[in-house]
Amino acid sequence: MNQPVASETYAAQVRRLADVSARVHAQREEAQSWHERQCVAADRAVAEAEEQVEQAERELADARELQERVDAEAAHLWQLLRERLGSAGRRLTGAPAPTAGVDADPVLLLGQVRELLDRTRQPGELPGSVNPLLAACGVAGAVLAYALGAVARAAGVGYGGDLAVGMPVLALVVTLFGPLVGLVPAKMLADRRNAVLGPRPITVVLAAGLAATVLLLVLFR
Repeated sequence: MNQPVASETYAAQVRRLADVSARVHAQREEAQSWHERQCVAADRAVAEAEEQVEQAERELADARELQERVDAEAAHLWQLLRERLGSAGRRLTGAPAPTAGVDADPVLLLGQVRELLDRTRQPGELPGSVNPLLAACGVAGAVLAYALGAVARAAGVGYGGDLAVGMPVLALVVTLFGPLVGLVPAKMLADRRNAVLGPRPITVVLAAGLAATVLLLVLFR
């Protein structure tokens, strides 16, 4: 009478064992699947991290290159400012330190600084108030040329021969270049005033030099 009960108990145990084995197998499969998913996620995270590192290295290299360009451009603009200021600029030493907390594009800011420097202290034409000085330059050039011509004529007379014929011609050519000689000091005057020797100043110099040359030729012919 006890054998059927034992058989049923054995059968129940076998079923439980089968259920446990199935659950263990399912859990093992789930664990394996979870492990594979974790590995895939870890590989993906590592790949993304490596890509971020490479991107950060590229951005760092670009930032360093930009910094070098900005520093070089800032040094150039500072030197340009010192040159524009002339003697006052010589008292300026190194370029000022970068300002913290500025989020604007440094290249754009430097471009605006360059544009501002280009607009300021541009050489202009000499004012009309220096016309007497320009006329004096023309007269001085004419006198100097006439003096050189006189020396050449005297040398021709002193040496005689072919020089006595050729030197007066050379003296006349030198004398006629007198008005042009006056442009040399006029250009120096314009440079000192940070101005250009435009058409009006040139006309004043040439007119004064020509008038002085004609007057000298008439008086000392």
